[in-house]
Amino acid sequence: MNVNSPIQARPPEGRPATALDRRPILIVPYMWIGDFVRCHSVVKLLKVRYPSRPIDVLSTTLCAPLVDYMPELRQAIVVDLPRKRLAYAEHAALAQRLKRERYGTALVMPRTWKAALAPFLAGIPERVGWFGEWRFGLINDLRRGERARPRMIDQCAALALPANAPQRTDWPLPELRVPGTEVAGWRDRMGLHGPAVALAPGAVGPSKRWPVYSYAEVARQLAADGVGVWVLGGPGEKSLAAQIVAEAGAGVHDLTGTDLRNAIIALAAAQVAISNDSGLLHVAAALGTPSIGIFGPTSAWHWAPLNPLEAALQLETPLDCQPCHKPICRRGHHRCMREIAPARVLEITERVLADSRG
Repeated sequence: MNVNSPIQARPPEGRPATALDRRPILIVPYMWIGDFVRCHSVVKLLKVRYPSRPIDVLSTTLCAPLVDYMPELRQAIVVDLPRKRLAYAEHAALAQRLKRERYGTALVMPRTWKAALAPFLAGIPERVGWFGEWRFGLINDLRRGERARPRMIDQCAALALPANAPQRTDWPLPELRVPGTEVAGWRDRMGLHGPAVALAPGAVGPSKRWPVYSYAEVARQLAADGVGVWVLGGPGEKSLAAQIVAEAGAGVHDLTGTDLRNAIIALAAAQVAISNDSGLLHVAAALGTPSIGIFGPTSAWHWAPLNPLEAALQLETPLDCQPCHKPICRRGHHRCMREIAPARVLEITERVLADSRG
């Protein structure tokens, strides 16, 4: 079941691209993995509008590996700025790095004052962003109407168009491209061959997590059928992976760790990905891996990847509290996730695996 339809890139409305302007463009994205992937739609829009202008992206160390699989980008400017304080000195140092690149335009996706500070200090001539936190002067192409665009992709992508462009919702799809040789080399190094299903049991906030015992049940049955199961995630998912491995037995591998590149390649190598509403679901979908997204407290329409999914699973009869978009279940029962049966996930997974065998 596809919940989205693929959209082809088309030239954006407004001022035509010019061959004379070759000044680089900097994108300041949201730094969560899924939101970073979403910004590839923005990159594609800019590349159509300004084919002669290199495009760079500001990135954290965590997200930086994604840039290697977005060929339209020239480079990542990697910096890990503190989240809880202004850190003016660090922003000033970043501004010096940005100044050396001679950017002509910066697109600042977050609405925060801090996100706009380094581009301002660097003297980037055109600084585009939404009105927020009284950023007068920091942003000199200040846009309004963000809240009239309900999805984050609509908000981010609109900044790549002229301010007077008609509102639209059809965007080019994010697309991560991992070379087949890199996938084959990874399989050889890891000693992981044959068909495999990737599980991503983590998410920001416990309410977005399908119960670990449900993941373990899916893993157990797949492993019994001779299908490899790879559990992916960061260090915070290590305990979830250990529980799944312990309950499901041989054939299930804990691949959690600090290197996002490892997860990207694993998702490219897998035949199916099963994930909560998380960053790795966006990665899998952008890779073109058949993906099953499990949604409870969040709306799939708002937060699912723009790319087509094999399925976006929710309760067949929604609860009156859905979607709450809360990180912790306010009612304490977590039924929106607990009552999604492993059998539904297995049925779709086995169908996709059968199709892949041909």
